[in-house]
Amino acid sequence: MRAAIVGASGAVGQEFLRVLEERNFPLDELVLFGSTRSAGTKYTFRGKELTVKELKHNDDFKGIDLVWTSAGASTSKEYEKTITKYGAVMIDNSSAFRMDNDVPLIVPEVNAEQCRNIPRNVIANPNCTTIQLVVALKAIEDIAHIKKVHVSTYQAASGAGAAAMDELLKQTEQLVKGEEPTVSKFKYQLAMNLIPQVDVFTDNGYTKEEMKMYNESRKIMGTDIEVSATCIRVPVMRAHSEATWIETERPISIEEAREAFAKAKGVIVIDDTANSQYPMPLFLAGRDEVFVGRIRKDLTNPNGLTFWTVSDQIKKGAALNAVQIAEYMLEQGLLK
Repeated sequence: MRAAIVGASGAVGQEFLRVLEERNFPLDELVLFGSTRSAGTKYTFRGKELTVKELKHNDDFKGIDLVWTSAGASTSKEYEKTITKYGAVMIDNSSAFRMDNDVPLIVPEVNAEQCRNIPRNVIANPNCTTIQLVVALKAIEDIAHIKKVHVSTYQAASGAGAAAMDELLKQTEQLVKGEEPTVSKFKYQLAMNLIPQVDVFTDNGYTKEEMKMYNESRKIMGTDIEVSATCIRVPVMRAHSEATWIETERPISIEEAREAFAKAKGVIVIDDTANSQYPMPLFLAGRDEVFVGRIRKDLTNPNGLTFWTVSDQIKKGAALNAVQIAEYMLEQGLLK
């Protein structure tokens, strides 16, 4: 198989290289593409040096079977036809196509079978917060339909890219030295602070990030589920956390919920409150799974359940999920 990564120099692009190597993804050739600025940059993959090519409207994608794109929505929209015109499958990490009716929005643990219907040869990778949420929700949906979800997210700097991670480190160093922190990637200083805004606000008072969680969750789950989210940027490097409250059609015991999570694909339960064992981003960065803990009944609702999740934003929230989509397609004979 010949594959390509568009946006190879970004945080997610670099994670693609690590994930593909970790999982020994079957490749005959890997081609890297990037912006004019990134073109010529060299990266080592499986012992070979690869040079980033400049992304252009030409025939560079002829003969390529699979393309992972992570260069932003505007680039994905502009280059969709260039990438797919010779038959390549495009798995896109941006928001460009997520809500298009003829583009499936895939989390393999939840709705992998929808990869079979790709009229535009495009598959969308969901938003990182949505991926983490629906992997956990699927475990409960399998035993009782979920009607409503309230979720508060605690989102790492990595969600805003490599430069944002660098800025968080720089701000922390500056504060320790008693210097004025540099503020560029975020509206306010992130170090030693919380920012209750991720993305821009919409007319209804919710941010675009919060509305992504509402709309994307419904499309992926394929149900009438409703999600109300508050998204918060926190001074953590690369793993997101979410506090989640759900309402199901029937009451679910803590034991039922814990068993469902334990059996779920892509989920690991860390829930031993007697010994202060629960998921934390400090210890789970770089891991593949969604970790669930603090499982308990909602005191305000007999059909309610609440729990806490942590997952690596760059990995499962982006690159890993996109690679798992391709792995499923290979297993099912949907890719060459």
